[in-house]
Amino acid sequence: MSSSPRRLRTGAVLGALLASTALTGCSVTLIEGTGTPLSGASGDATPEEFPIIGATDGEIDRIARNALTDLNLYWSAEFPPTFGQDFTPLTGGYYSVDPGALDPAAYPGGQIGCGEPPEAVEDNAFYCGPGGEYPNGDAIQYDRAFLEELALGTVTSEGYGRFIPALVMAHEFGHAVQGRVGYPLQASIAIETQADCFAGAWTAWVAEGSAPHSSIRPAELDDVLRGYLLLRDPVGTGLTEDAAHGSYFDRVSAFQEGFDDGPTACRDDFGAERQYTQGEFQTDQDLATGGDAPYDTTVTTFAPEGLAEFWGAAFADRGADFTPPTIEAFSRRTDCDGSDADVDLLYCPDDDTVRHDQVDLTQPLYAAEQGGDYAVLTALAIPYALAALHQLGEPADGQDALRSAVCSAGAFTASVLSGESTVLSISPGDADESVSFLLEYATEPTVLPDAQLTGFQLVDVFRGGVLDGLEACDLGA
Repeated sequence: MSSSPRRLRTGAVLGALLASTALTGCSVTLIEGTGTPLSGASGDATPEEFPIIGATDGEIDRIARNALTDLNLYWSAEFPPTFGQDFTPLTGGYYSVDPGALDPAAYPGGQIGCGEPPEAVEDNAFYCGPGGEYPNGDAIQYDRAFLEELALGTVTSEGYGRFIPALVMAHEFGHAVQGRVGYPLQASIAIETQADCFAGAWTAWVAEGSAPHSSIRPAELDDVLRGYLLLRDPVGTGLTEDAAHGSYFDRVSAFQEGFDDGPTACRDDFGAERQYTQGEFQTDQDLATGGDAPYDTTVTTFAPEGLAEFWGAAFADRGADFTPPTIEAFSRRTDCDGSDADVDLLYCPDDDTVRHDQVDLTQPLYAAEQGGDYAVLTALAIPYALAALHQLGEPADGQDALRSAVCSAGAFTASVLSGESTVLSISPGDADESVSFLLEYATEPTVLPDAQLTGFQLVDVFRGGVLDGLEACDLGA
């Protein structure tokens, strides 16, 4: 976040800001069921039913086989209505590799897809397209040791859950879909985020309980989004770089678009008009600071001035005046009357104050590895939106009010991203910080106790405000 507003390059604004699909009415996708992830809804696919060259009988290969079997079933059904043609199965096969215990004899001619040596997939998974001189093009290959590390973690790092290998399979299968119908723009970031969207569409099908071999619990969708943090491009990566995959927000937004709206949205919404948060730092100062303003400046200047400007304009559009609430920091959890309470973030209507616990919430959030100034601003934007609801005569507490406030924080972010603010401008990684706050902090009972939403659902509500503005946020008449 920068103190001197600058209009971003067209390609560096919000991913999906101009997309044709959006959440409305502060809606969220609610998934029922308690199935164990990939436990086998009706039994595991067998190696005889779905061969994977080089696979073992281990957990990761079992997960991958189940996912790939279900991906073939899903796209066989969805391909004709989406693209007007039948789906043709991959002709080059599927390859599982452990580069640390490699047996070249396990692979025909010592090769995986497209004539590559098995070690070419180390720490990766990829789809290689048909054509060329190799008969084994149109193939998916993966490093199963790498996927195990992603799923389970290591001694020094936390894993991202059992569904992550299935998500990787779904993303690579998305590239296989593109190989049959054409790639968007031939630009890396569009190709990669569209594959994320296709993966989201399939994951929704799994979450609905339609997949014969794969399943996922609602809360495990949070782990899916956390996994994208690991898979994003480094902050400051250029939009047009050859291997660009997208920022955290870009990738999460694309996945949730597919999850919410299905494969036709993935087909239609990745054209030349799509915009992204990905971008390079514009000044040496932003590069040195990671784009973060000082904490004190964030909470005492940027937050009150930026939010007051946004809500003042929103009220003016309604023919009303907005009175900015006071933003106050405190150093222990407290209720509005000063009594002890397990709340770090709140709006107090009696004295019209937005309060935040700087010891337990906003200072640690600012200093966190995935935090920063915009994570703090997103946190403060939520109770600030409750103040706006109160002035509109709407309830400022309870689940519906908090959903509306989270959505409104997204609408505020959209206004900054689009250059409407005269106070604030976005730096690379700022929108990623919003996602990290909603996933890692907002689900704590001391932060948004009335929301009763998973992190996935909070991000989805926030994304609704980003895409569709305040119209999506149920602010009342």
